[in-house]
Amino acid sequence: MSEILSLHQVTFSYTPEVAESRNAVDDVNFAIQEGEWIAIVGHNGSGKSTIAKLMNGLLFPQQGEVRILGKPLNEDNLWQSRSQMGMVFQNPDNQFVGATVQDDVAFALENNGIPFEEMVTRVHQALAQVNMSDFMNHEPHHLSGGQKQRVAIAGALALKPKLLILDEATSMLDPQGRMEVLQTVQALRAEIGLTVISITHDLEEAMLANRVLFMNDGKKFAEGLPSEIFSLGDKLVELGLDLPFAWKLSKLLQQEGVPLLGQHITEEELVNDLWTSNFNK
Repeated sequence: MSEILSLHQVTFSYTPEVAESRNAVDDVNFAIQEGEWIAIVGHNGSGKSTIAKLMNGLLFPQQGEVRILGKPLNEDNLWQSRSQMGMVFQNPDNQFVGATVQDDVAFALENNGIPFEEMVTRVHQALAQVNMSDFMNHEPHHLSGGQKQRVAIAGALALKPKLLILDEATSMLDPQGRMEVLQTVQALRAEIGLTVISITHDLEEAMLANRVLFMNDGKKFAEGLPSEIFSLGDKLVELGLDLPFAWKLSKLLQQEGVPLLGQHITEEELVNDLWTSNFNK
């Protein structure tokens, strides 16, 4: 695998002229390989949203550098670098500009001067990839929250990016909509090897990632597999995050004397453990 994005000793402050001001991002280092799903988690104010802006060039660090495909991100290559990324934001209603779903997916392609015949092909392909082909002529604002975010993902995919960044993209969705979006992302990774960065405060979403970066007060507090991050347990709660339901239930069951092999991060793991424990009795 090749490196697709990295931060090297990146520091950023919104008030650099104030000597005692706190850095929003403080000496952060990490690298993301092609095909990975990385979750960046943290409480509000932890620095994760600032990292999103640094990754797509909305902000530039005061120290260190951001690299896209091995090249330092700067004003000279900003638009070329952004063409390698697709962004999906928190509120889907703020992203729509077209009268219909297909118009909306085509909008960025038109702005990038894609020939009409190729544009039509890309729109059809992108909507098929997110299972929204049947809604091509629907008005976006009549869709459910999950459907809107799937259309937003299609708009990003139509540009054929190497990297998809989800910036709190499921935080305003109901459980059904959240499941639709996350299943779509999982399918895309399996189908086309898409690299995904999920910026979220939802640890259940972070469980789907290959690796989790845990931010706190602008610093990288911890990095590792989801199971390694969740093993921090109550420390995560102290720092403003809510543990997955299955993890909390596992702990409560163990406190009540129910034999379990450990604390689980998915409901499926917990159910299997309970079934096995009782079956063996």
